[in-house]
Amino acid sequence: MKTKKLNIAFFGSSLVSAYWNGAATYYRGIIRALNERGHHVTFYEPDAYDRQQNRDMEDPEWAKVVVYEATEEAVFKCLDAAAAADVVVKASGVGVFDELLEREVLKLHTDDRLVVFWDVDAPATLDRVHHNPEDQFLQLIPQYDMILTYGGGDPVVNAYEALGAKKCVPIYNALDTTTHYPVAPEPKFACDLAFLGNRLPDREARVEEFFLNPAATMPDKQFIIGGSGWGDKPMSGNITYIGHVYTKDHNAFNCTPKAVLNISRESMARYGFSPATRVFEAAGAGACIITDYWEGIDFFFEPDKEILVARDGAEVAAILADLSGEKAKAIGEAAYTKVLSAHTYSHRAGQLEQLLYAKVKQENKALA
Repeated sequence: MKTKKLNIAFFGSSLVSAYWNGAATYYRGIIRALNERGHHVTFYEPDAYDRQQNRDMEDPEWAKVVVYEATEEAVFKCLDAAAAADVVVKASGVGVFDELLEREVLKLHTDDRLVVFWDVDAPATLDRVHHNPEDQFLQLIPQYDMILTYGGGDPVVNAYEALGAKKCVPIYNALDTTTHYPVAPEPKFACDLAFLGNRLPDREARVEEFFLNPAATMPDKQFIIGGSGWGDKPMSGNITYIGHVYTKDHNAFNCTPKAVLNISRESMARYGFSPATRVFEAAGAGACIITDYWEGIDFFFEPDKEILVARDGAEVAAILADLSGEKAKAIGEAAYTKVLSAHTYSHRAGQLEQLLYAKVKQENKALA
């Protein structure tokens, strides 16, 4: 079995567009690394939310992309095609027909075919089902062969297993070394501190606390905010809003500022052990990262040496006031060394491969 290469059907939001789709680079990194190991992935994504009109990549050589109309008929055609796979993955947050997909992919389960739920927003999913005992997904959790998550550590694993999950394993974000790496600085991104993230309800208050408020108290410093949705947000005159930043510009965005800021969504920070994709992308570009505090940071990077940690906006301001160019460069280089040694998507794909093989072997043994 260990020599068998897997055919994987993957239902997700989008592989080819990062527009209102923060999981795109996570999917790309994992799937590219799986392909490098010889596995074949077909990624099924709906034509929704103008993502196809805002693509930032062509269909890749390392995956087959199937874009389907946002109709029930089209969903069922894709499910029929997915029946040829060895593993079927339903990711959270596809955006259309999520409940239908969560229910119908389980009908593809056979003795030879695994069906996996991959939760890229486990804190939100868990909060939702805990507050709604009628949620359909509660009855489905025990039926999946495995729950994979984008992060969350033991709190998320324990919560899913308490709901009957057979197995729950975090596959953490990581660095895709083929797309994120150090580049020459780009003058348009020059500033003291930059933040990149879409405007979302459970992130906005933390952006105010960790970014907008410190900027307002430091008129001698220059700040840049990128991402969708911030256009009408009140902000001080020393902040430049640059809108959606396409993936091709992420390296320069991370390399150029003296420091870049990571701000977790409230739910991710509450559960901990959920580093955003952009933490690894920034580290992969050699950026000096300032992050809001969340439990488990030191599982990934060493505070003060490889990353700087702030518990509130006042600490962000204090860190920035004391941050020399030399110190920022040293922290960025240390983060770059760490991420290459332990946190690439090649590392994550190896972990996933072992999980899938072990599950198949376990099921075959049960049938013997």
